[in-house]
Amino acid sequence: MECDVCGRSMWRWPVPPTAWEEEIWSCSWCHAATHVGGEWFEISRPPYLPLGMRWEKVVADGLAPGVSHAFGIFDKTLCGIQEAGMSPSDYSWLPEREDACGACREAASLIDSRWPRSMRSEDARGSVARRL
Repeated sequence: MECDVCGRSMWRWPVPPTAWEEEIWSCSWCHAATHVGGEWFEISRPPYLPLGMRWEKVVADGLAPGVSHAFGIFDKTLCGIQEAGMSPSDYSWLPEREDACGACREAASLIDSRWPRSMRSEDARGSVARRL
């Protein structure tokens, strides 16, 4: 599948089939996501979110204390750390905080720069609902 934001190839998440037969695709370049299938949509494309709203803080036993990392896609932090049992928390990762990982901050900024201005509005990425 081709990314509608940057035109690069997307990667399909290896998730087990659900009752709704949803597939999740992610772009490793701009981190746009596309959901195909599911209960309510045939194609769902979450909109652009600014840096302070896009990433969740990581939870993992093996991470150094006192440093806040951003949970990226493909079960890694934005700076590339992968630990067993790592998951996103219920809290946002805030890049402006003093304890934010500098490498995660740089990666988030780079990913953000890959989104064209024309794709940053609420309705720039179209979703297609099922017809009843």
